[in-house]
Order: sequence, then C-alpha cells, then structure tokens
Amino acid sequence: MSDNLNSPKQPEQPEQSGDKPFFHQGQPVKNEKNQTEEKSQKEQKDQKETKENKKLKKKMKKKRVLLPILAAVLVFLGGVYFTIHSYFYQSTDDAFVEGHIISVAPRVEGQIINLYVDDNQHLEEGQLIAEIDPKDYEVKLAQAEAKLQEAKASLNMTDKQVEQNEATLSQYSQDIHSTQSKLNFAKEDYKRYNDMYKEGIVSKQDYDNSMTNLHVAQANYNSANDRVKASESSLQSSKARKAAVEAEIKRLEAEVEQAKLNLSYTKIYAPQEGNVTARSVEKGNYVNVAQPLLAIVPTKVWVVANFKETQLESMKPGQPVSIKIDTYPHKVFKGKVDSIQRATGAKASLFPPENAVGSYVKIVQRVPVKIVFDEDYSQYNIVPGMSVIPEVKVR
Repeated sequence: MSDNLNSPKQPEQPEQSGDKPFFHQGQPVKNEKNQTEEKSQKEQKDQKETKENKKLKKKMKKKRVLLPILAAVLVFLGGVYFTIHSYFYQSTDDAFVEGHIISVAPRVEGQIINLYVDDNQHLEEGQLIAEIDPKDYEVKLAQAEAKLQEAKASLNMTDKQVEQNEATLSQYSQDIHSTQSKLNFAKEDYKRYNDMYKEGIVSKQDYDNSMTNLHVAQANYNSANDRVKASESSLQSSKARKAAVEAEIKRLEAEVEQAKLNLSYTKIYAPQEGNVTARSVEKGNYVNVAQPLLAIVPTKVWVVANFKETQLESMKPGQPVSIKIDTYPHKVFKGKVDSIQRATGAKASLFPPENAVGSYVKIVQRVPVKIVFDEDYSQYNIVPGMSVIPEVKVR
C-alpha cells in the first residue's frame, strides 16, 4: 500500500471504445453537437437556396409569359401607331436636294490669259470670270470695218451714177418732147405741101423739101426715143448696182456687229449668282467653243422626292412638309409641296420602258414631287445631291 502511495501517479488512459479520439495529430475532433449544428445550418441553407430557386423560377416563368405578351402589345401598339401615322403622313427616303446647275462655256475659242475665280468661290451675277486673248478678234473687227468703209464708198459712187443717169434721162425726155413737136409740124407741113403739090400750087422742090423735113423729124424723134430707152436702162442698172451695194453694206455691217460680239465674248461673265464648282480650266489653257469651264450652283435649292404612286392619293400642292436632311440630323426644316410631276420617273427617263412585251411584271412606279423650303436656310450648307427624308402631312 505504501508502494501505491509512494509510487508516482500514472496518467489516466482514455477509454478504448468505438468512438474516435478527441485528439488526432494535435487537432480536436468535432463532437456530435457540432456535427448536429453544422447539419442544421446546412439544412437551413439548403432550404433557403431552395426557396430562392423557387422564387427565381417563378420570376423566370413570369418573364417567359410576360415578355411575349409585352412584345405582342408593343408590336400591336406600334402597328396601330404606324397605321394612324401613315394615314395622316406620307414619307420616303428616295429624296434628294436639287438645284439649277449652270455650266459656263466660252462662245469663242482662244487662249485663257486671265482667270479670276477659284474653287468654291462665291460669284455675283455679272462678275468677270475669265478672259480669252482678244488680239485675233480685234484684227477681224478691223478687217470687217475696213470692208464696210469700202462698200460705203462704192455706194457713194453708185449714188452719183444714179443721179447722173436720172439727169440724162430727164434731158432726153425733154429732147423727145421737142422732137415730137418737130415731127408733128413736119407731118402737117408735108400734108399741106402734098395737097398743094397735087393742085399745082407749089413746086416739086418745095414738096421734096417738106418730105425731107418729115424724114429728118421722124429720125430725130426715133433717135431721141432710143436715147431715152438707153438712159432708162442705164438708170435701172445703176439703181440695181446701188441696191447690191446697199445689201453688201448691210452684210458687212452684220459682220462688223458679229466681230464686235466675238470680241466682247472674249470676256466671260457669271450668268447668275452662285458658287463655283467643277472648275476644269486654268490660266493658259486653249479652250474651244462650248467647252465646259466650270459650273455655278445657285443658292436657291429645293427637294425632289420620288413617292410611290400609292402614296399620292391625298397629296396635293400646298401641303406642309417636314424635311430632314442627313447632314443635319437634329434639325427639321419646314417646307411645302410645290408641284407633282405629270409623269412617272421611268416614263420621263431617257429610255422609258416598253411594257408591250410577252412577259410583264407589275411594279410600283415612283412619281417625282417638288418640295420647296418655307424657311430661311442660308446659314446651312444645303447643296444639290444631299439625301433627304421628307414627311408630307396629307390629312
């Protein structure tokens, strides 16, 4: 017993059982309580996740039901809106800005000695654009004027000839009156001497003298008559020459005017206000008649919209138009329908289609509609060729 008391106390050994030891490699082992708590937490977590999954599934199910319904409602409302909108408005994207583009070309040929414009420059009506070398045309004008002066001098000579022939004719006309009087006297004298000679009152010498005087008077009268005829012919000839010279003068005057015009055409002026575009001429170039030098685009523009023929039922001039230009997407311009073309675009083309063929496919035709602006657009750079979307209020 003393041994037991005095002997050192031995540490108690853990009971050997089927349970796992509390310590394993220096780490505590979870007991049943902890395991129960973890299991409870896991079950709660699983239950929570299950509830969330159910809620999510319900939401997804609602979305799968609501989204098609919402889409159908939106499509229906959109269809209703566009139907109502198309009843009151007609629009097209086949529309462009148009304007009169004026091509400037010379009326005479020659070398460009001065050029006063540049690309995109603004021009006023009547502004000088370019000059062609005028020397050749100055020489032609001088030649035409010289020919005209020569013709006028010839006319003066012809006038004098006409005056001379008229004076000669007047003198010969007086001579024929004198010879006519002498002839009448000679005839009466011859008749008297003839009667007296038959009665034996006068001698044969006196009778012969009266006959000779008659013959001389007749010859003088015939000669005077011939001179009058010759003078009349000469007068008519001189008058014809005068008429020819006058006609030549008129022709030469026309040549002088044409030469002056050609000389004036060596200076090319702007026919209208606008901006320079498509310039293809430089100083020193030799240009021909009607050769395009540049184009002038006026500031006034409008819109040509090619609407389908099915859109024109209620469209007429004067209706308001909202104009959207691609260059200015945030600006809506005001306009109105000016006119509707009296032919479709295909019919008015250079080669209209021929529908009288074996196979025919009907297609919707387009009709050009002119739309003008109702507001000042000078501060915007609106030029021909820009794309436009017009919207016409037809009702």
